[in-house]
Amino acid sequence: MFSRPSFTTNMTLLGLGLAASAVISFSALAQDDYTVPRTWDGVPDLQGVWRNATVTPLERPEELGTKRAYTREEAAVLERAAQQEVEEDNEPLDPNRPPPPATALPPVGNYDLFWTDRGMFMPSINGEFRTSIIIEPENGRFPAYKPEFLAKRAEERANGPDPFDGPEGRGVGERCLLSFGSNSGPPMLPVMYNSHYEIFQSPGYVVILAEMVNDARIIRIVDDHAPTAAVMEKWMGDSIGRWEGDTLVVETRHFNPDQNFRGASDNMTVIEKFRRDDEHKIIYSFTVEDPTVFESSFTGELALTSFDEPIYEYACHEGNYALAGTLAGARLAEEEARKAAAAQQ
Repeated sequence: MFSRPSFTTNMTLLGLGLAASAVISFSALAQDDYTVPRTWDGVPDLQGVWRNATVTPLERPEELGTKRAYTREEAAVLERAAQQEVEEDNEPLDPNRPPPPATALPPVGNYDLFWTDRGMFMPSINGEFRTSIIIEPENGRFPAYKPEFLAKRAEERANGPDPFDGPEGRGVGERCLLSFGSNSGPPMLPVMYNSHYEIFQSPGYVVILAEMVNDARIIRIVDDHAPTAAVMEKWMGDSIGRWEGDTLVVETRHFNPDQNFRGASDNMTVIEKFRRDDEHKIIYSFTVEDPTVFESSFTGELALTSFDEPIYEYACHEGNYALAGTLAGARLAEEEARKAAAAQQ
């Protein structure tokens, strides 16, 4: 499954030769006098192309405990390390190199990483260089699963259908139905590539188009969700929004059962907030609550930074040989198992 490569984007950023500390200083500038632009109908204007790639991990490394933010100097070191990793991964391969020994083959997957779009900078949020996207619980990590949920999931895995029986058993990302991970949201989280979003607005609606798989989430600016009986189980749930001052608050419920976030059930509710911080940054926060799955709710926050290029088509199905290959491999494994069982009789 392929989209446009992000090599040009990454190399452009590196080629600018900006010191990490200089970039950080720019991202941390106070914008106390910033006036949020308005659309023609008077609401805050969030429109444009934005990206959520960041050096900041989703969960905080355990050794950091409750340390919420890095110093400016610590953040600069992490940024440069991320940039160096990208530079090394993009080194040209020697076409005459010998094949690696069979005992040292890498995992099946990427022949190189030029197409990725990993975060190389750490935008500040309210003046902080965060140690994790998750900020609540205090340790910056996902809350524990409830024991009854874990027991139910184990039973389903043991007695449920084989995920290799057919295409319907594979994940929605693998089937080119939706973005990988939780890229399209909600919550909208970074993955290793295709980190761009385009926001459109019209009276009564906000649309967020994700670059990956061209997922479009339509947010209705209304007071209430449609009655449950009338709600279609949309892939990204039923999203309604309201304006609280300059902040767009979005509540999403009624998710499709085949699309869940870390095992969340159809009881999950996600509250998102979009607040324009300056000309080049939107502060995006989310709170996830599912009392049947998680021991507590959790909240995360990250920056969406502006991007001056258009989003191109993500042609997932055109290169999707993985699904047929996966199922063909499963059928071959079944045939080999039958032959082995017959030989033992």
